[in-house]
Amino acid sequence: QVQLVESGGGLVQPGGSLRLSCAASGRTFSMYPTGWFRQAPGKERWFVAAISWSGGSTYYADSVKGRFTISRDNAKNAVYLQMNSLKPEDTAVYYCAADRNRQRVGAHSSEYTYWGQGTQVTVSS
Repeated sequence: QVQLVESGGGLVQPGGSLRLSCAASGRTFSMYPTGWFRQAPGKERWFVAAISWSGGSTYYADSVKGRFTISRDNAKNAVYLQMNSLKPEDTAVYYCAADRNRQRVGAHSSEYTYWGQGTQVTVSS
């Protein structure tokens, strides 16, 4: 069993930066690909970024490429999302998720088994 807890959200001005963290419990977390998703009010949950269990492969939604960076530290059981050049349209609740299938790095929420409770990111002047 894996439990995920996100942190690092908040209010930031357009053009600013935030670093989200996802802290995991459970010895098997380092074996799981992990992703970040976001959900704005009244909208579906959308893929943001994902990273393989080893950290060797990363994938991004087109809307965040070049601005966001996903990384992980398996020794600390943590995954991070560095968000730069934030835009108002990045406003959403951001969720961390882990996939028990270590052979893939998915972009669909249905592929992920474990989810955190989310952290709010608001980009506004």
